[in-house]
Amino acid sequence: MKNRSPLLLLASQVWKNIVFQPGSKVLILFMNGLLIGFLIVGLLDLNEHQRQIHGFGEEVREKWENSPDKHPHRMAHYGYLVFREKFPLSYFDFGMDSYLGNVIFLEAHRQNTANFSEANLSNGLLRFGEISAGMILQILVPLLIFFWGYDLITRDRENGTLKILFSQGVEGLELVWGRVFGLFWVSLSLVGLPLLLGFAFLFLQPENELLRQSLIQYLVMTLAYLAYFLILSLVAVLVSAKSQSSKSSLTALIGFWLLFTLVLPKVSQVVGQSVFSNPSKIEFDSAVEEEIIQQGDSHNPNDPHYASLKDSLLQAHQVDSVHKLPFNYSGFVMREGERLSTETYLRHEEALLEIFQNQQKVIRIAAWADPFLAIKLSSMGLSGTDEAMYQYFKAQSEAYRYELAQTMNNLQIDLISNQIKSSSDPSARLTQDHWKGLPDFHQQFLSLGQVLSNQLSALFILGLWLLAGVLLSVFYSKRIKVV
Repeated sequence: MKNRSPLLLLASQVWKNIVFQPGSKVLILFMNGLLIGFLIVGLLDLNEHQRQIHGFGEEVREKWENSPDKHPHRMAHYGYLVFREKFPLSYFDFGMDSYLGNVIFLEAHRQNTANFSEANLSNGLLRFGEISAGMILQILVPLLIFFWGYDLITRDRENGTLKILFSQGVEGLELVWGRVFGLFWVSLSLVGLPLLLGFAFLFLQPENELLRQSLIQYLVMTLAYLAYFLILSLVAVLVSAKSQSSKSSLTALIGFWLLFTLVLPKVSQVVGQSVFSNPSKIEFDSAVEEEIIQQGDSHNPNDPHYASLKDSLLQAHQVDSVHKLPFNYSGFVMREGERLSTETYLRHEEALLEIFQNQQKVIRIAAWADPFLAIKLSSMGLSGTDEAMYQYFKAQSEAYRYELAQTMNNLQIDLISNQIKSSSDPSARLTQDHWKGLPDFHQQFLSLGQVLSNQLSALFILGLWLLAGVLLSVFYSKRIKVV
């Protein structure tokens, strides 16, 4: 015992004083059970979601391929349903998943929104937040760390043991870090087993093609959470070292907790939306529609833009009627109209995404002053439940929609006679074998490099907070008052 480091002795003292208390044992067991329970619920929900998505996707594909013979443009309007899969780590931190749509109907000339989010289908309570293992780690565990750590130094000062410790040769830095490590070890008793089980749950998902990427992201996320708990342990001990009494220390730490978890996140969100206001869906759709109308109507043969296009085609092929062109003129017009409308939509969407990114920048700036925001952003990003992963799905859906529409237009151009005047003409119908040529939709996720790149700033902020805590511990350890 005499050869043990004072730092380890102080840390073990904190561990014993907290963990061996009957009330603390109950809290530790309860928190472990709560975390494990929500991990299991999240995993079951994820597996059920994936099972349903795959089943619906197979049903949609079967109906598409077995559609009766018809005109290809009618097939383009018949449309296709795509379903959003969840990333394998989404069971850990639900993030924005519950508020985002899961189904998009794809059709020609129109970009539809994603529908059937869990928030819209719920009874309304979900709008106040959905509890996940990540949410508990971000909000409830810090509260327990502050509750256990608020008097680690003030209590020694109040009962006179601080003077004894210093008289026995314990240095201020050893005292601070002994308390910090002890408090951090206690926090590990809350999260150690759940984090290990969360890692093991990745192997329980059927057909997990992203296992390697998920494991790496989970390890990075675990290190981020451990850094977060160490930062909170530092904050608790440093506030206790700086405070004159245990009461003032507890009051300050509760204030920090409210500021970190409630005030700053909400304020940053409101400021971002106020400074960079985004248009409503009606305003966005109206702006797109207005520009498309100005470009021309592909369904109107007398439209000036397409009349000019017709004259150019007739001149280029040296014919006096569209019926004499070597391809289906209506299909050509539909293809041109799809190209123009899609370019217009993507241009407006790019401007809208820039607004959303500016709103996120405000939140990321606030994260420099709030470790909770930093861990929340990195946890959502590494779990694959953030805005970036959702926008990646939407981009893939739009690319598939455009491919579907243009594939049908090309079939019309190449296979439908130019002499046919109506799509209802039986000779304008193509057999269902042609529908199988459209490849099925297969959702991709952001790569490991893209995910880590997106979360680099949040992880860097956690590192700076940890460094700042170390520097402050050196500074305040020399100024601890004995009385």
